[in-house]
Amino acid sequence: VQLQASGGGLVQAGGSLRLSCVASGRTTFRDYTMAWFRQAPGKEREFVAAIFRSGGNTYYTDSVKGRFIISRDTAKNMVYLQMNRLEPEDTAVYYCAADRSIILSSLRYDSQYDYWGQGTLVTVSS
Repeated sequence: VQLQASGGGLVQAGGSLRLSCVASGRTTFRDYTMAWFRQAPGKEREFVAAIFRSGGNTYYTDSVKGRFIISRDTAKNMVYLQMNRLEPEDTAVYYCAADRSIILSSLRYDSQYDYWGQGTLVTVSS
């Protein structure tokens, strides 16, 4: 599976951005749990959101609940992260990730994902 993330940019605090990630390769996209992680300068990569392969349930880290929405379009092999009410603390490189066999209890651990996109930079100015 190859992942390509896009949609990052510079936005003012309070604004919105939508990140996209397209999956390609010989794969059945719906069989994969998709996630977004981010890494701010000088910090470790952290979990942001995930959409589980079975049923499409979504999960978020507490700091983005109510502001971010993860979704997927299976027909297009796409996963999105709609980011609203952005804050300077959201500034980071955002990565999409995929895994076919990850379990719910492991969603937040980047080591559990087999496939990664290249990252897209989001900068939120105050």
